[in-house]
This record gives sequence, C-alpha cells and structure tokens, in this order.
Amino acid sequence: MVGFPRPASTPGVQGSAGRRYPQRTFPLDRSLEGLPLFRLSDSTDEGVVLYAPEAGGRWRVLPAPGDRLPGTFDQDVYVEVCRRYCDAGMPNDGSVTFTLHAFLRSIGRRADGRTYEQMRAALNRLERTSLESLGTYWSAASAASVHGRFTVLSAVTIDRRRIVDRDQLALFAAFTASEPGDARVVLAPQLRTNIAAGHVTLLSASHYLGLSSPVARRLYRLLEVARADGMVTWRVPLEHLAELVPLAQRYPSHLQRVLQPAHEMLLSAGILRACTIHQLRRQWHVDYVLGLRTT
Repeated sequence: MVGFPRPASTPGVQGSAGRRYPQRTFPLDRSLEGLPLFRLSDSTDEGVVLYAPEAGGRWRVLPAPGDRLPGTFDQDVYVEVCRRYCDAGMPNDGSVTFTLHAFLRSIGRRADGRTYEQMRAALNRLERTSLESLGTYWSAASAASVHGRFTVLSAVTIDRRRIVDRDQLALFAAFTASEPGDARVVLAPQLRTNIAAGHVTLLSASHYLGLSSPVARRLYRLLEVARADGMVTWRVPLEHLAELVPLAQRYPSHLQRVLQPAHEMLLSAGILRACTIHQLRRQWHVDYVLGLRTT
C-alpha cells in the first residue's frame, strides 16, 4: 500500500515515532478506517456487521451481550479519542484522560444528564464490542493480516467527582449531583501500533465536525483512506460502498437517496471536487474526485 506523504518540513503535531503531521490534522488507523464498524443509526439492533471483501477473508463487528452495535454517537467519540491521543503526544501506554464535560463540548454536544449517559455507554461499547478479523485487518507490526479479535479501547475508567466536590454542587443550580468527573481510556495496542508505524489516514477535526450528517462523516473517513492509498479519483461499486459505510439500504435508488445529501455536504466543504453515480454493465458505481487537502 502507498503511504500518505508527510514532508519533514511541514509543521504540526509530532507523534511517538517522531513523525510530524500537518497542522489541524490528526492520524487514524488506516486499517480500521477501511473496514465497516459503526451503524449509522443508534437503533437497538443487536445484529452483527459482516463484511467479506472480494479479495478474501472476513470482518465481523460483534456487540457485547445485551448491548447494541456502535452507532453514530460512538463514531464521533472514537474520532475524538483518537484526536486527543494525538494531542497528548501519542503516549506509549495509549492512555487519554479528560472530563466528560470537556469531551462533549469538543464534539459539539450539549453537556447534560442525557449526553453524559450516552458518553459513558459509548466508551463502554468501544471497550466491549469485539472486532473479529480473519485476514482483513492489516497490522504494520507483523506486516501481515490479523486473524483474531480486538477492541477499539482496551480499558475505560470513569470516576465520579470526589465527595468534597459533589457536596459543593448543590450550591450551583446549573449542576447536578450526577455530573461525572474524570475519564481515562486506553486506545487498543493494535490501533496504536499502526498509528506509530505511519499506517494512517489524516483527518481534519474542523472538516469532520463541520459535516452534520453521520453518513457524510463516514464517507469523509473513507475518502481519506483512498487518498492515503495514493488515489485522486476513486471508483467504487455502489453495493460495495454500502457495505463499507455500512448502510442498511440495498436498492440502488434507496442508496442514492441516502447518499445524495452527504455528497452535497462533501462537495460544499471542498472534500470532494466531483461525484457521479452511474450504471455500467448492469452495475451501479460511484466516481469520486477528491478535493485538495487544506491544512
């Protein structure tokens, strides 16, 4: 695979392996980014995500017993954890600490009782959801495809405020006694290894958060995989794209209706220069022309 060029003279954040990334961008594990993970709805569906590439192998996303698959909120939490891991200098132990309040504000969410619970659930889901690779997830450490299971986060700890702090909350009408304190999460070693080795895609936080559609946010992540593979244009069968997102719709007309608003957002943001959906020999394809990267 072709790595995305990172000129040594480009100013930016320095990672644990001495690499520097362009300003206002941060790295994500390129192997994971190219595989489906998040359902683009927050339904209670307890099924699995199953993906079988034409080249062979199998990828499954298995929810924890009694829980659902990771969804739209979890996608945003995952991206923000990776951004904070980069901002922290990519610590060797993979740990990232934050308050839930600050984290929610960073992803543009209101910090209240409901979103605190969503946040706790999302972090726990990223720790408990099993990602099963049978020759689909590529590891830079072994220079081979992985056969096994792992999770996005290997540990999650969320501490309530200290008793002395909670006692003071009654003095402030804007706070409740259930407000959380600090959180500590650990990014899984599989993801850290690929990031440290430079097997990454680069994401802009402002571009990502500027896309209001979860479908557009996922497409942006996929388009950066194509860019990291050295592509300026990317032709992908519509059916295959639906599996990568993933989308539940299967009819071409339904898929096009779902994708159209997301494509318009990506074009407006300059992430795409052009996008067309057309039929070729009874199969529908999507042709993407990537926009120039801005840093």
